[in-house]
Amino acid sequence: MADSSVKKVVLAYSGGLDTSIILKWLQTTYRCEVVTFTADLGQGEELGPARDKALLLGIKPENIYIEDLREEFVRDYVFPMFRANAAYEGVYLLGTSIARPLIAKKLIEIAEKTGADAVSHGATGKGNDQVRFELTAYALKPDVVVIAPWREWDLRSREQLLAFAEQHQIPIAKDKRGEAPFSVDANLLHASSEGKVLEDPAVEVPDYVYSRTISPEDAPDKPTIITVSFEKGDATAIDGVKLSPATLLAKLNDLGRDNGIGRLDLVENRFVGMKSRGMYETPGGTILHAAHRAIESITLDRGAAHLKDQIMPQYAELIYNGFWFSPEREMLQALIDKSQEFVTGDVRLKLYKGGVHVIGRSSDYSLYDQDLVTFEEGAVAYDHRDAAGFIKLNALRLRTLGQRKKKLGL
Repeated sequence: MADSSVKKVVLAYSGGLDTSIILKWLQTTYRCEVVTFTADLGQGEELGPARDKALLLGIKPENIYIEDLREEFVRDYVFPMFRANAAYEGVYLLGTSIARPLIAKKLIEIAEKTGADAVSHGATGKGNDQVRFELTAYALKPDVVVIAPWREWDLRSREQLLAFAEQHQIPIAKDKRGEAPFSVDANLLHASSEGKVLEDPAVEVPDYVYSRTISPEDAPDKPTIITVSFEKGDATAIDGVKLSPATLLAKLNDLGRDNGIGRLDLVENRFVGMKSRGMYETPGGTILHAAHRAIESITLDRGAAHLKDQIMPQYAELIYNGFWFSPEREMLQALIDKSQEFVTGDVRLKLYKGGVHVIGRSSDYSLYDQDLVTFEEGAVAYDHRDAAGFIKLNALRLRTLGQRKKKLGL
């Protein structure tokens, strides 16, 4: 049942068929004014057609918002996440998850600016994105109305969607008339593909699904050697050339693509309760993740490094589940950012046929002391005999437990 109190709604609008149908559905169902917001997150598509389509569907020019968010996306979302080495369920680098809070934040900002009382998105009722969009929206504007058409309308089939589009004179590209073999979401960090031909986890991903990487088998036979420089946990340069966050990630994407790096075939546990199979391509992020762990290996104390590894799964899960703007994520971020004060230096990497191999790391803040670890006698005093007492103290409780087992005949 449409909320008659809604007078103006801000729609996350891609310009594609689905969100164009949503735009018209909002106009006809809610009888409200629609404002469109299209974000450039580096998805690799022209955004001009989104403006043209919105105009064609009756949106006033002043109600069409298109923003280039690439630098903000990488600087304020991707980089903070990579400081934590975040990987959901150990492997997924959260390329879709980390984009949603930024899009939702902009929806709320535009709603405040235009006096809108509602926001709307095109996420389905089975996926995680609906949760991510809406948790962010409610965190930033508690009284906002969120309209999720896929949970409200009765358009349950592709045929019904196309019929609605034809009825309301929404242009349908020829390649959109048939059912897509899989769905794609893309931004500067990654591309994800799900559904249809990918739904059977026992079947290998078809070659035509990949869009961001060449096959590792087709990658050059000669390795590519690069150096990534870090300052306080964030990558700042490649081969000595300073780059902005978005430009640096784009450069790493190119290097990863050309070397077949960053493919992931994953069956994951969605927050809403089901398992799903997806194929992710994160070429630059895969390189960045390996490089960041390498520079941390010589600049982080053992206790700090191990604590980060302990909290990482919780941090990654918060992002995956849509809690970017929660107090617990912000608290963990403060801890993570504190750990990065001396994570500065250079990492040399060999990129070769799908692999990212660390071949060197250096830092003015390195904790690695060659004198301590050498098999030869070093300049720093280390008395081997001290280890005996260290071992005995650590063995005390184990010996006590062993004595009890012996006494009880266990």
